[in-house]
This record gives sequence, structure tokens and C-alpha cells, in this order.
Amino acid sequence: MTEKRKRLETTVIHEGYDAKEMLGSLTPPLFQTSTYTFDTAEQGERRFAGEEEGYVYSRLGNPTVNILEERMAALEGGERGLAFASGMAAVSAVLIALTKSGDHILCSSGLYGCTFGLLQMMEEKYQITHDFSQMESKEAIRELIRPETACIYVETPVNPTMKLIDLELVAEVAREYDIPVVVDNTFSSPYLQRPLEAGCDVVLHSATKYIGGHGDVVAGVVVGKKDFLDGVAMTTQKDIGGIMSPMDAWLLIRGLKTLPIRLDRHCHNAAKLFEKLSKHPKIAHVYYPGDEDHPDYPIMQRQMKHGGGLIAFEINGSKQDAQRLLNHLSFIKIAVSLGDAETLIQHPATMTHAVVPPDARKEMGVTDQLIRLSAGLEAWEDIWEDLEQALDRL
Repeated sequence: MTEKRKRLETTVIHEGYDAKEMLGSLTPPLFQTSTYTFDTAEQGERRFAGEEEGYVYSRLGNPTVNILEERMAALEGGERGLAFASGMAAVSAVLIALTKSGDHILCSSGLYGCTFGLLQMMEEKYQITHDFSQMESKEAIRELIRPETACIYVETPVNPTMKLIDLELVAEVAREYDIPVVVDNTFSSPYLQRPLEAGCDVVLHSATKYIGGHGDVVAGVVVGKKDFLDGVAMTTQKDIGGIMSPMDAWLLIRGLKTLPIRLDRHCHNAAKLFEKLSKHPKIAHVYYPGDEDHPDYPIMQRQMKHGGGLIAFEINGSKQDAQRLLNHLSFIKIAVSLGDAETLIQHPATMTHAVVPPDARKEMGVTDQLIRLSAGLEAWEDIWEDLEQALDRL
């Protein structure tokens, strides 16, 4: 009889680790080692040849890192997880593994600035081209697919405009052409959204954000089919070397245990802040997937548990006014990243998306008046009072 699949709130605490195998240690041990010894020279030969399971070198596998990988695979509903030194190491490893010179990547209409920069580099150096699509209909996706399209790459919610992409719709079209769909799930985490269940093929995270949750780790995670990730592990990851350290994996395992509780609070605070921001006279627009008037609200209801912990809003004013707002804040921190216990606020046009040329930023909807806020775990009333006093000073 197979073991009943545990609920997510239980999986984040228990999956991939048995204390009985580690001298009864309740907390997974930190295997802070670079290499491993062999009993005999012949055992070393067998392990390097892949004839015997076991650890060889921490760039190729580490017990602490493996616990995290198994836990993330279970949370996303995938066959295997693979951990990386950063979110961009995860993004680049997947895109390099899926493409070759002359290929084409179809992307959602907005992307994280460094992902955009990676795509530009891949085009300049390796002639791997890319197009952007709103992906609002099957026809809109089909018209941009080429014979050389190697994958479809999606962010949802899109950074930083909060636009949503219907993952089931994208996956249905991709299956027609036998093209894999890669989804950056950083803004949602597996607690709010599971792209593999929607028919997508690969899901990745900047684990720096909600997975870690405490602003003390830089890391990335990929989940997908075992055959694909086995190949990535033994080629792109092994040879380029963007591996996760055991200490970072240990911190992420610790952070994961409170993921559901943290996300509930992040989402609650974001919803409250949206209500206040949407009524303020100095705010022109607020972009939040949990807004019932948001054009993508029906998508949010289908594929997300809540509206998420991020809000973007445009002020009535100029770029300088947006910067003044940030400078007038008291305890809200001006910082990129998201998902920390602290509320973080940033100006995408000059920070996370500064690498994107102005015309491309405009097409993405990243204006000089746009501000992105990651709701923290503080009392929402205090967050709002800080925002309100800064807005009133404009």
C-alpha cells in the first residue's frame, strides 16, 4: 500500500528527511564538506562510473542539499528538484539546457531584468532569439511559435506589473508543438501556485525570496521531470558550477517550515494595503492580482490560492516624485528582492529593470511612476501609516 500524500503544510516540515537515519537529530544536519571518502579505490571507480550510488564531491551532490531538493520536488509535484547558487543560476542552467545556437524562446510579456539581460546575451553570443507575447489567447501564442522555438518561458505574476498568464492555456498550446513550458514561480511559491499541475514542464524559483523568507540566502531551485534534471545536473550544473552551498540549503530547509504561515500573513497584509492604496488620491493605479477588478482576476481564482504578497502601484507624478516617496518612508526598507519578513519597496525602472532599454520597459508597462512593494510580516496598519505619511508629503 502506498503512503498517502501529505498536505503541503506537513510536507514543508517532513519531506525528504528521516531523523532515524541521522542519530535521531530532529533538525537535518549540516553536511559542511566539500568532498567524501571512499572505502576502497574500487568503490571510488564505481561511483565515478555511475555504477554505485553515493557521494563523491559536493558539486555533484550533498546530503543537506538533497533534502531541500526532495522537499521542493514534493511541494511542486515534480519528480526531481535541483538546487542552485542563485535564482539566475537556475534560470540560465534551464535555458542553456533547453537551447542550442539558432533556437528561439517565446517569453511572457514581462520578465525580471536579469532574465531579460540573459536573453539579450544569448541572442548576441549564440543567436538564440526571443519574442515577447501577452499570451492572452491560443492564437496569440501560436502566431509567435517558430519551427526553431525550443521552449516557452513564463513569469506569472509578471515582475513587476502583476499581470497573470493562464498556465493551462499556455500548456495546451505547447503540447500541440511538443515544446516545454518553463515557469518562474518565484512570486507565488508552491503554496500559492503549482505550475506543473497546470500542465507545465519545468518550474523554477529564486529561493532567495519566499522559500528562504528571511533575507539571508541567495539561491535558486528547479523542479521537473527526473530525466531532464538528471541531464541538467550532470552537464549544465556540473560543468558550469552554479551549485548551492550546504549552509544555504540548511537555511532554506529551516525557512521552508514556516512558508504557509508566512505566506498567509504576506497575502493578508497585501490585501489590506491594496484597499488603502486604491483609495488614495495620489495613487493613479494599483496592480494586485487579488483585485476583483483586475483584468486577470479570473485567472487568479483558477490557478492561485491567494492574490500574493506583492503590489505594484503608479503615483500621480514624475520619476522624481516616486523617488521622493521612497525617501520619505520611515521603517519600510528601500531594497530590491521580496518575500522577506520586512516590507521592501523599490523603483523598478531604475533598479530591478534598469538593464531593460526604455522602449522595452515601456512595452512591459514599467513606467517611471511605477513602484513595487513586497508586503512584509509587520502589522499592516503600521505599514500603511508609513506609506500614508510619505504619500501625504508629496
